Amino acid sequence: MLYLKVFHLLAIISWMAGIFYLPRIFVHYVEGLKVNEDVRRLKVMARKLYGFTTLMAVFALSSGSGLWLGFGITGGWLHAKLMMVALLLSFHFTMRVLLKRMQADAALPGSTALRWYNELPVLILLPILYFVVFKPF
Repeated sequence: MLYLKVFHLLAIISWMAGIFYLPRIFVHYVEGLKVNEDVRRLKVMARKLYGFTTLMAVFALSSGSGLWLGFGITGGWLHAKLMMVALLLSFHFTMRVLLKRMQADAALPGSTALRWYNELPVLILLPILYFVVFKPF
């Protein structure tokens, strides 16, 4: 079971790295368009990063499910954590919407809005860490 925990942590770290970086690519893309820079490479980077991030999300969710089944369903903290994970998944899928718009050369939100958007996963991750470490209820 400890190997599954290690795999789960590795998958989460990789997933979160993508979730933190992909919105930054969107910011650079929007700002690059504004000053007529060549942003084609950013489109490729975003597509590849989203694919990797999605794969890591699948690994994180599947290994987390395995841990859940192995240790059982216990405590209200786990339900609260799972609600926050659902929010994180929602964020992940909104990145897909932005990626599709980027790939289609459709308008994206401004760079300031995307910078704020980039901070949302931190606000979701902090309660998850709190619930997992302290198991408050």
